[in-house]
Amino acid sequence: MSKLKNKIAVITGGNSGIGFGIAAAFKNEGASGTITGRNEATLNTAVTALGAHFIAVAGDVTKSSDLENIFKKTADKFGNIDVLVVNAGGVVDGVPLGDITNVTEEGYDRYMDLNLKSAYFTVKKALPYLNDGASIILIGSSAAHRAAPGMAIYAAAKAAIISLAKGLSLDLLSRKIRVNALSPGSIDTPVFGKLVPEEHVEQVKQSWIDITPVGRQGLPSDIGNAAVFLASDDSTFIVGTEILSDGGLTNISLMN
Repeated sequence: MSKLKNKIAVITGGNSGIGFGIAAAFKNEGASGTITGRNEATLNTAVTALGAHFIAVAGDVTKSSDLENIFKKTADKFGNIDVLVVNAGGVVDGVPLGDITNVTEEGYDRYMDLNLKSAYFTVKKALPYLNDGASIILIGSSAAHRAAPGMAIYAAAKAAIISLAKGLSLDLLSRKIRVNALSPGSIDTPVFGKLVPEEHVEQVKQSWIDITPVGRQGLPSDIGNAAVFLASDDSTFIVGTEILSDGGLTNISLMN
């Protein structure tokens, strides 16, 4: 299997969950490169599992200096980059999601910094290290398409990510760099433990299964397989668009 043979990739947040699923799929298709994350323990475990063709660079994507370090270390090790997966984001540690009556200005800023601003500047900082014709994959979310309690800020940030895929593609046409969004639905990852108490996790997962037409949660490998397509030469005519990998959650209704 060699859809990504000789391609160099950077996957932010590649130390766990969806990001690790993408990194593992890339490895299986012949890619080499870098995974990033803030948690040293999970970062080390993940890079050990990926093997010799990947390195781990610790960093916080909300910090400009950390982004510069990630791309410089990657280029020093492997040369220029063919695929950038902007995956880091999600729940801000210690800042619960909530409705507008409970969200503070600081909480709003921290969610937007992690889920939107960091994505924009991850791409910007990567540009000097990207090969012409590179593929950039922005991880969106099906949350951008449907409202859910307490999710307005996160959903708005992910809707903006989908818009960024269009605008940044236009900005980068002269270099033939493609930017697309890949939007997961409900994926079985440790994030549920951050959202609800442990005793409620299985109940919440089941509630997502109940409204997902294919009748199951997604797996990180499902997103990894879709990312391989967007990273590969099979998708060179796809630019500035969104792929929903959500088991039909967004576009198919189970209502009678």
